[in-house]
Amino acid sequence: MSRKTDILQSIIDVWCHDQDIDAVLAHVSDDLVWHYSAISQPPKHGKAGAREFLEAYKAKVRNPRWRIFKVAETEDALFVEGVDEFDTADGHHAVVPYMGILEFDGDLISGWRDYFDRGSADRSAAGTPLPDYTTALTARTAVLEPSRKTRN
Repeated sequence: MSRKTDILQSIIDVWCHDQDIDAVLAHVSDDLVWHYSAISQPPKHGKAGAREFLEAYKAKVRNPRWRIFKVAETEDALFVEGVDEFDTADGHHAVVPYMGILEFDGDLISGWRDYFDRGSADRSAAGTPLPDYTTALTARTAVLEPSRKTRN
């Protein structure tokens, strides 16, 4: 794995195991621009904006399982295809296929854009199952996923 991929794996682990916002923020720059829902929502800026988003998201999400199926890398970016899977606070199971771009300044993420179908995501979070053809996309083998948490 590359250094950028290692950083993403670390973020996946701390988010999926503990939803540790501070540990996620340790990997982003102070001037981060994060388009969580790039088409439908304005971006969050800086660590304060990222914290605001993550705190609100954490309140809605239980048992996250974030998996990456494909990764492509350039000198300063990772391009990923994956699925964000979780239980909602009101007991539904949500499955959200997406694509994302993480731009790096050294070892810190300075730009983050996630692209997904907001309507499908909202329906999934409300308990509507994905169509069979979408389910096949989300059942593939991941190249990055939460590592098994070891006990001390």
